[in-house]
Amino acid sequence: MQNLTELQTNGTSHRSLSVIIKVCVVIPFFCIFLCCIAVMLHIFASQRQFLDTSRYILFAYMLVNDTLQLMTSVLLFLFVMGQVKFSLVYCVPLLLISTVTFQNTPLILATMSLERYIAIIYPLRRPASWRSDRIWIIILSLWFISCIFPVIDFSIGKHDPAVDVLSTPVLCKNTVVNPSPIQTLIRAAVNVLFFAVVAVIILFTYVTILLETRKLRQDKVSVNKAMHTVLLHGFQLLLCVLAFTHPITESLIVLHANWQPEDVAFFNYFCFILIPRFLSPLIYGFRDQSIRGCIRKTFFSCSKKVKPWS
Repeated sequence: MQNLTELQTNGTSHRSLSVIIKVCVVIPFFCIFLCCIAVMLHIFASQRQFLDTSRYILFAYMLVNDTLQLMTSVLLFLFVMGQVKFSLVYCVPLLLISTVTFQNTPLILATMSLERYIAIIYPLRRPASWRSDRIWIIILSLWFISCIFPVIDFSIGKHDPAVDVLSTPVLCKNTVVNPSPIQTLIRAAVNVLFFAVVAVIILFTYVTILLETRKLRQDKVSVNKAMHTVLLHGFQLLLCVLAFTHPITESLIVLHANWQPEDVAFFNYFCFILIPRFLSPLIYGFRDQSIRGCIRKTFFSCSKKVKPWS
């Protein structure tokens, strides 16, 4: 009996230590991401040149979207790690925001690629909706499209009848709110459809701009920059697609390593969801010469204001 109690105590201590380590790994990453995003959004708000360019407005929108996505996913991660339970009325909005922003990211990448395509192919006849003062129409359309499937999914979802929406505390996970295998399959199919359509759009814009470079004898620098930008969006999409690799990685880890299920889930979350979402906007932001120059000036001015201790 005493040995059994000691084993239970050791198991509980090990799980507690594991949770603390995981939280200590995730939180610093998230804080660094927030600091970088805050600097870039401050630059956008303070520099008029960015607010007058559709491409930069879309990029700022992507920053806000990815921040919301990471914020909700980190909150849900912390709740699951701490085994925090609360009613569905609070859980569903968090899951809805996380799902909508997840699906919104590939749509933003497709829109940014199309913006480069239109800027190169129709430089003097740009449609009104793609101008900086009308781009909000496209942004609202992206939100609407991203919300359709998650809202339907959560509306028709059948949770456990014993669970009261207002009072019964549950672990906030998609499998708890929508346990139906059919809905899980439909959700996966919708995500694959989103990413497949975006991949086709990015490939189409890249090939079209590539063909355009052969026709133009002047201003090839702008066309080449646009082509490299679209290629970068393809790489960003690839980073997002890593989120779908978790069934494969789970199978490989289970076959070749004796890991606990929660450790496997954390590995997948950190490597294939958190890090790609962390890197994607930062790579694009630091690659752009205008943004990079403003970031350098911002950090330089901040370092001058910090006076050393006498």
